[in-house]
Amino acid sequence: MFIYNEKGEYDLKQATTFVGNHFLLSERQRLAIMRSLATGEQLANRRRKELKWTDVAGRDVFIDGFNTVITLEVLLSGSILFTCMDGTIRDLAALRGTYRIIPETKEALKFLFDVLQDIQIQTAHILLDEPVSNSGRLKTLLADAGEEYSFTLDIKNLKDVDRVLYEQENVITTDSVILDRCLAWLNLTQICMKRLGSKGLCVWE
Repeated sequence: MFIYNEKGEYDLKQATTFVGNHFLLSERQRLAIMRSLATGEQLANRRRKELKWTDVAGRDVFIDGFNTVITLEVLLSGSILFTCMDGTIRDLAALRGTYRIIPETKEALKFLFDVLQDIQIQTAHILLDEPVSNSGRLKTLLADAGEEYSFTLDIKNLKDVDRVLYEQENVITTDSVILDRCLAWLNLTQICMKRLGSKGLCVWE
């Protein structure tokens, strides 16, 4: 879904506002569209840097902790996920500095580690946003869940996770800003969804 003028593509936020106003969409519907879209330039850049799971075998991966865990929690709870133009799987959860452990959290961590084990990574560097509530509790749960796996686990609570991931290869996230700036990335949540035989909603076709 693109809206053009004589100079090229409109800003995605501007395009979403235009479409939302025209069709009288709710705020959640507008958010679903906004998170699903990408410009042609963004798509080309992300596809160029996207890795296959075989590319990270025996290597370190750098995981956007809250972003990945929350998406897997949503997947396992049966809530709505969206298949986006860049192939990522995104939800409508808004972190905004708060996070709480839910019944699906432990299952999500096990699912994440099972997939990482199958991919045969060497080290999982899981980065958590320190200012977010319960980041310490999630770190403890991650450490406990990772004890039975053969790969090395390195969990850090950091003040600015995004800036660290900007400079890394083998990044696991669906955050659009990080995808545009990191050196290379793996679409792990899509792998997880396929493993469960699930499909996300598509709002952009």
